[in-house]
Amino acid sequence: MKTSWTSLLGHIGVILAGFGIVTGAIAADVTTERLINSEREPRNWLNHHGNLEAHRYSGLRQINKNNVKNLRVAFTWAMGGVEGGGKEVIVFPFAGLEGTSVAEDGFLYLTTGWGVVTKLDTNGGVPRQIWKYDPAPDRDYAITVACCGINNRGAVLAADMVISPVIDGRIVALNKETGEKVWEVQVADPGAGETITGAPLIVKDMVVTGMAGAEFGVRGWIEAMDLQTGKKRWRTYMIPGPGEPGHETWKDDYDAWKTGGATTWVTGSYDPELNLIVWGTANPGPDWDNEYRPGDNLWTDSQVALDADTGEIVWGFQHTPNDPYDYDSINENTFVDTKIKGKMAKAVLHANRNGYAYALDRTNGKCLWATQFVAELNWSGGLDENCKPNAYDPNSDVQKYVPGTAAGRGNATEGRGEIEGVLRPGHMGGKNWPPTTYSPQTNYYYIPAIEGCNKAFNEVTVPGAHKPRQLFLGGAPFTTYDDPECGRIKGSVVAINVATGEVVKRHWTEHPQLGGLLSTAGGLVFAGYAAGKVVALDANTLEELWSFETGSAINAPPISFMSAGKQYIAIQVGLGGAWPQWFADATPELKSQVPSNVLYVFELP
Repeated sequence: MKTSWTSLLGHIGVILAGFGIVTGAIAADVTTERLINSEREPRNWLNHHGNLEAHRYSGLRQINKNNVKNLRVAFTWAMGGVEGGGKEVIVFPFAGLEGTSVAEDGFLYLTTGWGVVTKLDTNGGVPRQIWKYDPAPDRDYAITVACCGINNRGAVLAADMVISPVIDGRIVALNKETGEKVWEVQVADPGAGETITGAPLIVKDMVVTGMAGAEFGVRGWIEAMDLQTGKKRWRTYMIPGPGEPGHETWKDDYDAWKTGGATTWVTGSYDPELNLIVWGTANPGPDWDNEYRPGDNLWTDSQVALDADTGEIVWGFQHTPNDPYDYDSINENTFVDTKIKGKMAKAVLHANRNGYAYALDRTNGKCLWATQFVAELNWSGGLDENCKPNAYDPNSDVQKYVPGTAAGRGNATEGRGEIEGVLRPGHMGGKNWPPTTYSPQTNYYYIPAIEGCNKAFNEVTVPGAHKPRQLFLGGAPFTTYDDPECGRIKGSVVAINVATGEVVKRHWTEHPQLGGLLSTAGGLVFAGYAAGKVVALDANTLEELWSFETGSAINAPPISFMSAGKQYIAIQVGLGGAWPQWFADATPELKSQVPSNVLYVFELP
């Protein structure tokens, strides 16, 4: 922790910054206090999710319902980093943009898919690059351990540093003023198929990171490092080992838990009062062959709460036990203190790939409500009073859920299974990683949804089949545009009343929601659409009030910040991620979208 004198200077810096007064050394120190109380600085976007509670809400209101129709482009910035990687059979033709920019005192910090970090000065109205840092990952090697594109979801600010992930498993700390490297640590092991694509979480004097790679048969973990040195403080594995609570939910006799997935590739949230970190975990591995890994497979497909000081698991809630659908639970966890069903609650909201949104008590993980947010859902048979699937059979070690939804082996003992499942929502999920937003103004939780279905097939996995850096899937999803059962996949923006758990509004979109959302005190919800349109919706009605065509494709969430007394909306534009690789046949028009890799910033006249 900082000394009391440094803390005092930090508070003075926060007060001055609130009046638009930027002071060199004081403003440069992003303290723990500032990160915890980031709502006091609506002019800045200090945390990855806006605040540590993951609201993705801006308290700025210069841009509002009455004047948003006048919004125009302030400037654009070509970010670069579109280059692909790979050779021979495995090739990613381009890297895209999935990053959330962070902003302080009119300076933006941007990352490309390859992890290149840029500091941009917007204070003069015309953008000016201050510095650029390239971590130079091996572009041919990196793609052999990336299931779903060349991705980097953003750097974060802490003390006088910028902390950024690299796809090859490094965390890099850069001096915020000069861009020079302060420290670098190899955290994940790409030799085993581990990567890092998510932004770190700053907790006290620690950098906390997750990792990716569930499709390569790894064992997921969360690690905390010393902010000043990068030295490991603790690492907690999401799949319990022998002797640990939950290990009994892996009921095979060939150590399937060692390759069981449960990766942690979306940034978690932190509650300083409870001293809890809540993080989501990914699918079990192999994805579609759940007969290979009998049992509930804790803590895959779960929300997990950890003691911030020790990493000890305090509670967990699993959404889809023994998952045969690739229904990750990696999505962000949003903390809200409000009345739910008439009683005050410390809630954590989570919109899951399985098509349900959950409100849990974040002190103990008990379910307060769960709501279907996609229009069509066929796998669960509904949820019981504990928010568990009705179709879950506690007497079976291999879950089938509703018949006809899960690909399965049938009587096959090798090769391709005999069953193809038709699943709603599809295997991309009713919501993937693009983030939700919560507005304290409306008390609505807004979800960027994927609406539709697809199919999958199973491949029988045999013990010993896993090989490092090779996909470990046990099947695969598929669909086509002209499929009579599924066909086109669409999208929607969904608003849920947090007090009741009821869906109150739905705004349909032509394509799936792949970019994420932002709500503001101006009564607006901003979104970027897959076909390239940036829109502003009325936060109460979800009526479209403004739009702008970028001519590219959007795969990143917007933010809002203030520079020289003016509010801006910023969004990174550039196609990337999993959709072009796995699901483009269901949206064939998106195949022609251009990955421009350009930052768009909007303003009022």
